[in-house]
Amino acid sequence: MKYADSGVDIDAATRALARSREHVRSTWDARVRNEIGAFGGLFQAAPGEPLLVASVDGVGTKVMVAVQAGRYDTVGQDLVNHCVDDILVQGAEPLFFLDYFATARLDENVLPQVLAGFAQACRENGCALLGGETAEMPGVYRDGEFDLAGTIVGRVLPEHVIDGSAMRAGDRVWGLPSTGLHTNGYSLARKALLERGGLSVADTPAILGGATVGDALLAVHRSYLPHVRAIWEACGRPAVRALAHITGGGFPDNIPRVVPDGLCVHVDPTAWEPLPVFRLIAETGGVAGPEMYRVFNMGIGMVVVTPPDCDLGTVPGLDAVLIGEVRPGPRKVALPWSGDA
Repeated sequence: MKYADSGVDIDAATRALARSREHVRSTWDARVRNEIGAFGGLFQAAPGEPLLVASVDGVGTKVMVAVQAGRYDTVGQDLVNHCVDDILVQGAEPLFFLDYFATARLDENVLPQVLAGFAQACRENGCALLGGETAEMPGVYRDGEFDLAGTIVGRVLPEHVIDGSAMRAGDRVWGLPSTGLHTNGYSLARKALLERGGLSVADTPAILGGATVGDALLAVHRSYLPHVRAIWEACGRPAVRALAHITGGGFPDNIPRVVPDGLCVHVDPTAWEPLPVFRLIAETGGVAGPEMYRVFNMGIGMVVVTPPDCDLGTVPGLDAVLIGEVRPGPRKVALPWSGDA
């Protein structure tokens, strides 16, 4: 079973975006300080000012699991934390967040729970929930359905931008554990577990150790802001040479976004144990290993590249796992099945 079997074609999206690059670039001037494909957009309003970093995202079909489980506070937290992680990759800390909530017909019991989740995560990340938009669109959505999107703006000093350019052969590659699927791969997860597997969100497969399917699928997306701050405090900012948020596209698509030409991040999947929910998806849906690592984070939500003399295992309160190293090579990421690991 592949992601495309659930209706999502990552390769088609990549091709479509590639065809649109020149349209995007036609709007840029010297104030834009990033390349297309970065996790967040960098913008300097005037020389000498900090860079503003912006990103927009959604939580995908995780909202459908929330509807089935009747739990609506977690997806708001997911969206804020996802956006925080996307701008953190470039060294930015959040300033404010804006939300968009769309539904067929407004349920007065659902919206407050979603907004409470937004507010909780904004408080925890130290950013303001500045405003948002609520839209009722019967005909676009079916009754009981809703969708979420969010935009975050943060800032970073130019000298503190993380772009991977400092990466060198011999650098260590660390993984910061995830809490679950975070906000990606839910179309495949739902197809594998709830449709093909015949499970419900209330079922408790033995592999989940007493947790329900709903618990595992709705586990809140982790914010890595406090963890990266801990690294900066313990090791200094230069110790973080690159960060990659493992979101849609998994390891093969996200790590290359921060790797300079001529270098390759070699990842050893045996360095950590995937979370039980990923094993359940693979076994129930018959999803092969390479596809799992292309779609899901597999238990590692953020990848951190440091100099070889930096040991994140000694940073207090940090549960970092050494998962690989940087070597010379033409490919920007290598896993055992890619032929050059």
